[in-house]
Amino acid sequence: MNLEERTAYGDIGRKGLWENNTALVQLLGLCPLLAISNTLVNAVSLSLATVLVMALASGAVAALRTLIPYEIRIPVFILIIAALVTCLDLAFNAWLHELYLVLGIFIPLIVTNCIVLARVEAFAAKNSPLAAAWDGAAMGVGLLWVLALLGGARELIGAGTLFAGIDMIIPGAQAFRLLGDDYHGLLIAILPPGAFILLGLLIAARNAWVARAAAARPAAPHAPADAASA
Repeated sequence: MNLEERTAYGDIGRKGLWENNTALVQLLGLCPLLAISNTLVNAVSLSLATVLVMALASGAVAALRTLIPYEIRIPVFILIIAALVTCLDLAFNAWLHELYLVLGIFIPLIVTNCIVLARVEAFAAKNSPLAAAWDGAAMGVGLLWVLALLGGARELIGAGTLFAGIDMIIPGAQAFRLLGDDYHGLLIAILPPGAFILLGLLIAARNAWVARAAAARPAAPHAPADAASA
């Protein structure tokens, strides 16, 4: 891989993780973002499933893009995504059944997640399979870190714990009670209003960071007036 290709892949990763983050910038996929982020384990589990689907779906669409007629591309894209999600749903049911019962309908709903279809249509259908898979994974990881941060904050504020439900994945493992046994929790953090409030704070923090970075960046030098008139 030459320098130009490494730079291109670096740009794809940076856009997916930060500059064009699906949760904080595009505000896509808010249904699972707000509904399933009540604990860190739930948030990360659904995020990893989404990352896997996005990477595989993007790579598959990119590999088949020349064979898919333009007029029926959207139904074919949805069919590919649905097939992958069905396999993932069956795998969760077979190997992580307790977690499968908790996540419930949100695993099949990955099919209708606008993040997945948007990246397949906007990027995978126009680029190579490797670049498309990398783009899908980067966008998915961008969603993952936001969901993990949101889920961890909601669980910690709402219940005083982290990794509640980890025993559904690792038998015998226990959650960490970080705020002591006397902490009774703040119920609103676990309820949907708490998700909206914390997500709004995350978006505001990102926007403030970007604005401060832009203000600290040195301005481009301007051409002299006489040179411009000449």
